[in-house]
Amino acid sequence: MPVLRVATWNINSLRLRHGLLHELTAALNPDVICLQETKVPDALFPSDALVPLNYPYTVFRGMKGYNGVAILSRIPLQPQPDGIPDWCSKGDCRHVAVSLQTPSGPVELHNFYVPAGGDIPDPAVNPKYAHKLAFIRETRDWFAIRPGLSRAVLVGDLNIAPLEHDVWSHKQLLDVVSHTPPETAGLTAWMQAGFIDAVRHFVPADQKLYTWWSYRNRDWRLSDRGRRLDHVWVTPDLMPGLRRHAILKDARDWQRGSDHVPVCVEVEV
Repeated sequence: MPVLRVATWNINSLRLRHGLLHELTAALNPDVICLQETKVPDALFPSDALVPLNYPYTVFRGMKGYNGVAILSRIPLQPQPDGIPDWCSKGDCRHVAVSLQTPSGPVELHNFYVPAGGDIPDPAVNPKYAHKLAFIRETRDWFAIRPGLSRAVLVGDLNIAPLEHDVWSHKQLLDVVSHTPPETAGLTAWMQAGFIDAVRHFVPADQKLYTWWSYRNRDWRLSDRGRRLDHVWVTPDLMPGLRRHAILKDARDWQRGSDHVPVCVEVEV
């Protein structure tokens, strides 16, 4: 049975940190790398700098200064044949999707960067939070009208820690954007529109699990005030093929690293 190893990482500027992808590939050796917050317009995408990584198939959508997503693959791919929506009609480069041409057949892969949502958890006074809630509502609805979706993987920085133990303090973060009830309920509804949480398949929900630690905390390991913002979902038909996962926590200490760390899942396809 062919095995697919997919890694996702919010790189927080591809041009600034593309050299760290060598560290990622050495540690995880993924078949596919999905990146978020590439922060580079398509015309300036650093394709030449990525050649030594040996990921010859690439798809990307980017803009100057913020957002942006990319997929780097060792497996031949095709862009999503039916296209993808312009979420919230903003054209802000938060989603890219492809069909991976694996030996056993195509696998649909989605890479998302969900809006962060600002600081105030009130859509009436914070347009960024309102945008975030609208974004996850639209994505849920789009997948919900695709009954029978199979052989699909969804990854990305979804900017929401949905479970109690996805944050360092459930009680203290209930009114902090990324863990508020409207967000967590919305993300759960989106996932239940066609997917299962692949990482929590391996790590029980009563265990703490993080993928992000703030730059503001100088000794992030000691305080360990993290959140699980980066996710890998698979359609239920792929669940029996889930083999292993990795959260590359040491990446948080890479020189000039991102505040997110890579997450990787291996699944038989």
